[in-house]
Amino acid sequence: MAFRQKIKGGLGLLERHIGHPASAAWAHLMATGIRPPAMIGAYPDYATAMHNAGRGGYDHEDVAEVNVDFMSRKTVWDYPVMFWLKTIQRDNMHVLDAGGHLGTKYTAFRELCQLERVNWTVYDLPTTVRLARAAQQTEDLPSEIVFQDDLAQVGPVDLLLASGLLQYLDIPLAQLVGKLKAPPKHILLNKVATREGPTVVTLEKIGPRRVPYQIRNKAEFELSLSDMGYLIRDQWEIPSLSHVISTHPGLGPSTSKGYFLQRRD
Repeated sequence: MAFRQKIKGGLGLLERHIGHPASAAWAHLMATGIRPPAMIGAYPDYATAMHNAGRGGYDHEDVAEVNVDFMSRKTVWDYPVMFWLKTIQRDNMHVLDAGGHLGTKYTAFRELCQLERVNWTVYDLPTTVRLARAAQQTEDLPSEIVFQDDLAQVGPVDLLLASGLLQYLDIPLAQLVGKLKAPPKHILLNKVATREGPTVVTLEKIGPRRVPYQIRNKAEFELSLSDMGYLIRDQWEIPSLSHVISTHPGLGPSTSKGYFLQRRD
């Protein structure tokens, strides 16, 4: 397709802007003790970014425990998600909250969305799941949430929720969905980082570590949703979550998006 050729051709341009952030000026900035930028570096894929993350990555307690209180509160960008969740909600519906952390969205949504009517499973990394299960033992987290780090154990899913997951996901969304028993009828995506140019992966500071943060080509990503067999029934932008990579401002700002998807019959 002409679109795919255009994206492929744009990679050469992207690569001329991409490089390691550790220039002499950058090293000097780090040595001064000045608070480092939220995002540094620009890489053409997830694996390259991870290679340059040092002792970074997500599967650590000091990452899992960052901003739990903030993420457990409702924010303005949660309301489209809650609207569609309530619209399709039915008794005993199974929601898979992929990348659901310590059940933060369940905590944020449960009062307005009557989540006692649904079965809620959080899928996350082993360290996060271990912390969550321990918190349930001390009654610091709701006991009705099921925490799981193995998708093979999840069972049939009616709704896949991925709020803030995709920029951190190390596999394509289609591959994650392919690990389920069957594709869910609906998917709710929120806070998806996109851009008009080729996909780029930067390194975000979370707690004391750097983690890969993927900013996807918007058109290519939306085409992949169609290829998966889904229709975009609704979409929205979150202007306040737009980001510029501090070391590569020439790449321009990202656009944060949300999507409500329905599987084609």
